[in-house]
Amino acid sequence: MQTRYPIVALVGRPNVGKSSLFNRFAKNRKAIVDPTPGVTRDRHYEQVTIEERTFILVDTGGIEGDGREKMAGLIREQTMQAMREADVILFLLDGKEGVLPEDYEVADYLRRTEKPVHFLVNKVDSPELEQKLLPQFYELGVDKLWPVSAAHGYGVKPFFETLLETLPVFPESEDIPPDTINLACLGRPNVGKSSLINRLLGEERMVVSDIPGTTRDSVDTLLTVGKQPFLLIDTAGIRRKGKVQEKLEKFSVLQALGALERCDIVLILIDAGEGITEQDTKVLGYAFERGRACLILVNKWDLLQGDAKRQKQLMEEIARATSFVEYAPVLKISALTGAGVKQLLPTVAKIYKQYCGTFSTGKLNRILQAALEGHNPTMHQGRRLKFYYTTQISSKPPTFIVFTNYPKGVHFSYLRYLLNQFRAGLKLDSIPIKIILKERQRKEYGEKT
Repeated sequence: MQTRYPIVALVGRPNVGKSSLFNRFAKNRKAIVDPTPGVTRDRHYEQVTIEERTFILVDTGGIEGDGREKMAGLIREQTMQAMREADVILFLLDGKEGVLPEDYEVADYLRRTEKPVHFLVNKVDSPELEQKLLPQFYELGVDKLWPVSAAHGYGVKPFFETLLETLPVFPESEDIPPDTINLACLGRPNVGKSSLINRLLGEERMVVSDIPGTTRDSVDTLLTVGKQPFLLIDTAGIRRKGKVQEKLEKFSVLQALGALERCDIVLILIDAGEGITEQDTKVLGYAFERGRACLILVNKWDLLQGDAKRQKQLMEEIARATSFVEYAPVLKISALTGAGVKQLLPTVAKIYKQYCGTFSTGKLNRILQAALEGHNPTMHQGRRLKFYYTTQISSKPPTFIVFTNYPKGVHFSYLRYLLNQFRAGLKLDSIPIKIILKERQRKEYGEKT
């Protein structure tokens, strides 16, 4: 199991093209691109894979002036934090504007780091512009400049080779048994993640504090119960965007996302006193997008002792807010008193068994046939939909390909119906499963995949 992915931070003044370059690297439009300086106020992150090397790319707000103006100061602090967290730093400069005082300041800071730093000059999209614009940037005292155009892609591909060479390699842990169940403990700050892990460990191995943001890094702890090893990954809390500005908050969501990439099951903690929030559902969304199994833990349940009305109301609220992961079990616990905690690991073991499940093609096709007999798909634009066969292609989560004559014609409601039929037939009631529709060509008739 890889310890973590390298972190690459993209920094520079506002409006130099960081978000555009981020989008080109990530091959999507996640970062907001706008000509107005200061649009990117928080850090954005994306897992990027280039030539089988994976890293987490971070887009930041710009470093502007001395940070005295409030928002500029907050953006500046977020950027500085990203640089502290990064393994490699990309400093983007504006080829059209030239070198400004802020660039000298950042370059001076970067020279004092012991991290690989690459200086990229943006808005340079031809050899002629290279000769015209680059010389002035050598005043920053750098040996190598990379001319690029975030808008047109000029110079980006050649830079990739150098970037990949400077990415650190974090070796797989040799101390983790191969049958270990990896658990990421996620939730908002002060929800009780470290307290829960301490309860599971039976000792004060994590720093527990009532000050939000105490946990600054992910901490892995190996726990063996019976013969089953568990790796507990504690993380700092994921804050609401409006709270990122708080001085105590020195941790970005990066480590939490890294924990998601490394885990099998996500423990999502919800504060019973505060109820479920939009941020709780966002954390669940991160896990859902990555196909991770989830266990929802309603912590501090002891606060609702004797209040049956509020208990019922809270569980109804949680059911509504988490309907998109309705398969995820919900446990009521108290990390403080230990109530309900004994059920946690046995539930995890049950979830994990389902999560790793593999099934014969024969069984899958019997379920598919029964589903088709129970409910035929509707016609699509006068075309009859046919389903031929299915097979499993992976686990964690169980993923199945279903071959059909017209994948685009399958309505999402019928796909949901098939998912539910597979879930019931395979007894996978506690995990996500995936169905991929694929068109079967004539030459594939009778072939197995």
